[in-house]
Amino acid sequence: CLWTLTTIVKDILKDKGLPKAGILKKLLAPLDAVLEGFYNSILFHRFDSHHYTSPYSEATNILVSFIDLLEALLASRIELEPLRCQRILFLKVSHVLDVTISSVHYLIKKKFILLLKKCVLYKPREDATNGSLFFQTPYLHEDMLALSNAILQVVDLTWLNRIPLSEKASYFGGSEAAPGDDTPGGPDQTVLRALSLVVLKALEFKFQNSATEAEIK
Repeated sequence: CLWTLTTIVKDILKDKGLPKAGILKKLLAPLDAVLEGFYNSILFHRFDSHHYTSPYSEATNILVSFIDLLEALLASRIELEPLRCQRILFLKVSHVLDVTISSVHYLIKKKFILLLKKCVLYKPREDATNGSLFFQTPYLHEDMLALSNAILQVVDLTWLNRIPLSEKASYFGGSEAAPGDDTPGGPDQTVLRALSLVVLKALEFKFQNSATEAEIK
């Protein structure tokens, strides 16, 4: 079901001849509350079961499919005034941040971190006639502020120090090996760069937001 919905959304986005906004709204609006509920139920969860530590388990496959769906929903919000299911990743990103320091397999953590990178880099399509501005895009400023606040809050609580940089590598904050792992290995540069970018972009947005608020006052 997750895979099917993801495929449909991606196919709609690829087809240049379709009226994407109308089709996506008809597809996603009836599922809006369902998808938000699914987001809450699947991520607000204790991932201490051995089913989540294997990259080949059904539980891991479900999480991978769900991440793919979240990525498709993120890409689709550029086409219409976003529905709640297209905003939930920004508004409740704390669930994702918790998963990245849980006992799930490294594959899941990496995919979520790369998804966070796409969130902080998200930009609306510029209106060729009006030069659509960031603050004029429905909900985007609110969503980015919520995302940035959540990221900076967990960084302040040593979140980075608890994220492994590979299956067999040190944690972000130092050279200490992952618990139970005696095998040396270099850090995953893709994840390292993504984490750094996520934090820097969150800081950048907070600074910009503070400057804008100061100008308004």
